Amino acid sequence: MLRVLAQVTDPVRLSFLRALLADAGIETVVLDAAISGTEGGIGAFPRRLAVHEDVAEEALAVLREAGEA
Repeated sequence: MLRVLAQVTDPVRLSFLRALLADAGIETVVLDAAISGTEGGIGAFPRRLAVHEDVAEEALAVLREAGEA
């Protein structure tokens, strides 16, 4: 199962969060990424950042340490 950690409309912040988690060795999945193509990139629909449930607590700790949780 996946656990959603954040809902983000800013693609730069989404990329930053993914990089933080990748540096910690945590794989991420971006949900709702396809909707951005239909919205025209106006940021009306947030993308959801998710990780596997088994590493969710570790991922949250990484984000908290970076001041992003």
